Amino acid sequence: MTTDLPIPDAVNLTPFQALMIPVALVGAVFLSLGAQFQSRGVQRVEAKLGRQSKGLSVRHVLALLGSGYWVLGTLMLGLAVVLQLFSITNAPLIVVQPLGAVALVITTWFSSRSSGLPLGQQARRAVWTCIVGVGIFVAIAAFVGRESAIDAAQLTTILLILVVVLAVVLVSFRFAAKHQVALYYIVAAGVLYGFVATLAKVVLNRFVAGTFDWLTVLAIVGVVVAAALGGYFVQNAYSSGSADLVIAGLTVIDPIVAVGIGVLVLGEAEGAPWFAVLGFLVAAVVAITGVFLLAKHHPESRS
Repeated sequence: MTTDLPIPDAVNLTPFQALMIPVALVGAVFLSLGAQFQSRGVQRVEAKLGRQSKGLSVRHVLALLGSGYWVLGTLMLGLAVVLQLFSITNAPLIVVQPLGAVALVITTWFSSRSSGLPLGQQARRAVWTCIVGVGIFVAIAAFVGRESAIDAAQLTTILLILVVVLAVVLVSFRFAAKHQVALYYIVAAGVLYGFVATLAKVVLNRFVAGTFDWLTVLAIVGVVVAAALGGYFVQNAYSSGSADLVIAGLTVIDPIVAVGIGVLVLGEAEGAPWFAVLGFLVAAVVAITGVFLLAKHHPESRS
């Protein structure tokens, strides 16, 4: 008696697509370094000009342009974005997008070194929990993830979901702004950035395929609107909560949203066997647990 398991019938990752994994990892490194340098530049400017309760003023922004730390951080973040776009254009979202969580691990290490506070055993355990969870997730995705052409129906579905998300966010913002709830801003920004990554992948793939129509224009508009609103929420999150909580939340919610769209709408895990789907869920839970434990036991949080 034999049991046939539903193994995917298409090639999983080509060698070139597999190369996008280290590309995404390098992008995560630059993301972490860029955030560190930008943060240091902002702190120095605020120490010199004073801190503004309602965000950076025009004077502060102009001073940032003259800050070597901030300019270097901006260049690194720009390079991180380029590497991320290159990786998600040439490989399935479910393979490369979760690797952004590595930036949290690097950021935590740098924060511990710069603050002089030891990481601690619980924080180290959380770091390894995050690494193991992300590693298992990416390993499974490398075998079952697949690329396929994104048709008009799929793009329309993503845009419609984004419209609903924007409506919910804008309506709920009126109530959240009165209480300065950091978790609200983090969740909202993470969801919006997940759509930014997905739509950016769609737009780039359509450009590569030579497809440019009104749906592509709407996707570009969606990227701009979601990125701008997400950036605004991130700034509010930094003003009402700790930086570690912001980074931890974004590195979990952003990939979950992007991967969810990739799986449910784009069919990037279509035909995967049941044990691979179970592995995805377990790995995601492990990674999410590690990230939140890392935020909880971070040295600055303990102090």
